[in-house]
Amino acid sequence: MASSNSSDLSKLPLKEIPGDYGFPFFGAIKDRYDFHYNQGADAFFRTRMKNYQSTVFRTNVPPGPFNAPNSKVIVLVDAVSYPILFDNSKVDKENYFEGTFMSSTAFNGGYKVCGFLGTTDPKHSTLKGLFLSTLAKLHDKFIPIFISSISELFTSLEKELSENGSSYFNPLSDNLSFEFLFRLFCEGRSPTDTSLGTGGPKSVDKWVFFQLAPLISLGIKFVPNFLEDLVLHTFPLPYFPVKSDHQKLYNAFYNNMGSILDEAEKLGVKRDEACHNIVFLAGFNSYGGMKVFFPALIKWVGTAGLSLHSKLENEIRTTVKTEGGVTFAALEKMTLVKSVVYETLRMDPPVPFQTVKARKDIVITSHDASFLVKKDELIFGYQPLATRDPKVFKNPEEFNADRFVGDGEKFLKYVYWSNGKETDDPTVNDKQCPGKDLIVLLGRIFLVEFFLRYDTFEIEFGKLLLGSKVTFKSVTKATS
Repeated sequence: MASSNSSDLSKLPLKEIPGDYGFPFFGAIKDRYDFHYNQGADAFFRTRMKNYQSTVFRTNVPPGPFNAPNSKVIVLVDAVSYPILFDNSKVDKENYFEGTFMSSTAFNGGYKVCGFLGTTDPKHSTLKGLFLSTLAKLHDKFIPIFISSISELFTSLEKELSENGSSYFNPLSDNLSFEFLFRLFCEGRSPTDTSLGTGGPKSVDKWVFFQLAPLISLGIKFVPNFLEDLVLHTFPLPYFPVKSDHQKLYNAFYNNMGSILDEAEKLGVKRDEACHNIVFLAGFNSYGGMKVFFPALIKWVGTAGLSLHSKLENEIRTTVKTEGGVTFAALEKMTLVKSVVYETLRMDPPVPFQTVKARKDIVITSHDASFLVKKDELIFGYQPLATRDPKVFKNPEEFNADRFVGDGEKFLKYVYWSNGKETDDPTVNDKQCPGKDLIVLLGRIFLVEFFLRYDTFEIEFGKLLLGSKVTFKSVTKATS
């Protein structure tokens, strides 16, 4: 399926944006309760889309009204309107990362890190340029460091299956992700050889949780909703409970990242500011994304069953044998592996929310109509619906492993997980994730290494605060 072309869209009628914000103050509270407790995030947006018969509508989103005074947004949930969120000539993302609020700069050493800077701020281009040049220089280390790190995951997985009959994948995945990122940025050194020891992932988890709390519901049965809402969503959580964890993270990176900090100084960025930005990039952006992505990848491949496993096994082993190893050239030839990674990112984008502010009066166009958005209004994208748009994707709620193989590659422009189109490359002048290509690459290497070692596997899965909970029930070692 495909969306309407640009000439058709330009002829669509201009309509009023449906929806409202309810009574002052109380409307924001009601919508917050719907989001967290009465409906859940997905049903919250689906219900309003259905009620208003529109993929563009007005509502309040968390946290509001105190934690983020302006919770009034215009929501986008279709694939055609969504890219306006990436057009920096029309919208501004300053102070917005995942929601309608910015966590205290105390969480980042008193600095407003690159993720919260607008594209017109000169410091944004300097810092993002540092990120992009650093990743480019580390390019030849991606594969060997990740393969070395993932071998520890397989050892732990097999040990737990042997001893317990099951293996909880998420902590193993978290350890893999943190180990890889620390070694990548810190000149090959393992975090276990620093004061962090094995506690790096837990320190990052606490630090990130205190910043994302307004968007999270714990779902603890014996804690009344009103009490959780009061504690987590009404006012920003303070920095001091996670100060020691964050300081350990900062110290470990600062003491082992000399060459990157040297480069930052040449660009006019202070060493401590550069370090806080790298910690945010590695801990919040990259580790936080992998925390959701790798379990999602295993969940979808696991539930697809033996048929997909056999196809992946055949493509991977044949290509690796032909190419003489796991190389960039080999990975590029594995079309099914690439498609599976893209399909996972379409089904479960690691960052579900995007917020921007209109720089001027703009017209947003969906499949069916055009809408006027006034200057300074907030626009809020809910990506899991936009990337499951039934007017773009056939059977959008189903995981289709070969969706992006061959002619299907033309639909990659509708995969938006990186805060941009999958067909675009990040630059210093946009807000697209600087590690976009790295995350896709790691997903492909994960599948390759997994199916070089195993023929098939069985899992159980459920939900966590962020992403899916995955438990391995069995793995069958490769027989050929």
